[in-house]
Amino acid sequence: MYRFLLTPRWWGINVFVLLAIPFCVFMGSWQLGRFESRVEDHRSAGEQAAENKQEAARPLAELLPVDKATVGRQVTAAGRYGEQLLVPDRELDGKRGYYVLTLLHTDDGKALPVVRGWLPGDPGRAQAPAAPRGEVTVTGALQASEVPGENGVPSQGGLPTGQTAAISAASLVNLVSYDVYDAWVTLNKGDSGMKPVPVAAANDTGLDLKAFQNLGYTGEWFVFAGFVVFMWFRLLRREVEFVRDAELGLVPEGEADGVEGQPQERANA
Repeated sequence: MYRFLLTPRWWGINVFVLLAIPFCVFMGSWQLGRFESRVEDHRSAGEQAAENKQEAARPLAELLPVDKATVGRQVTAAGRYGEQLLVPDRELDGKRGYYVLTLLHTDDGKALPVVRGWLPGDPGRAQAPAAPRGEVTVTGALQASEVPGENGVPSQGGLPTGQTAAISAASLVNLVSYDVYDAWVTLNKGDSGMKPVPVAAANDTGLDLKAFQNLGYTGEWFVFAGFVVFMWFRLLRREVEFVRDAELGLVPEGEADGVEGQPQERANA
């Protein structure tokens, strides 16, 4: 009755199933590993943030370029404040407001974006406190350049003069005529009465939409594996029932002739 399993058609079906199931299991396990890795990164980022608050500030040059190991570290830099920009549509404590971003010109010729604090409401240049004059030394948390459209960073364009949507060298290079560090600093204490901006986690270290997408893909791949097994048993059962009906003469002669691997005399028995 099961001789049809040796026919070319069923050899193809069996080979497909034997390849598809381990492939689906592998892909599901890989996606699950990606999710667990993001969970571990999220936990490590929280622990690292607590340690960073206790460590002594280090010179900016020692912590560049910014990566997962250096983001959030305490850094110090000296220079003179220059051009000031406003970063709209930023929330803090559930309220909508904006960051006050001032470029700090350092001795090496580059400017370091420094977020001096947060103010509520719509951005207004007249409301933003002016930056201190003369030589200053700033201390704060090192941050990686933002990516528009990710981690809550707005991606809108066409902002008024003096505003930028994202704090990144790629965005600022179009607004100023000098080199800018591919990093920024948020002050530990807000300047001129402004609220300090909290440290943001490094990219790909939070339990964001991407992390839960990985978890969803995990479930999908395992469902695919189960579906392949289900369809194989369903095809097998239907083929067995057809062969059995043919042996009992319950299938018309023309259809019985099409049963693979079954002699005509058995179909007519």
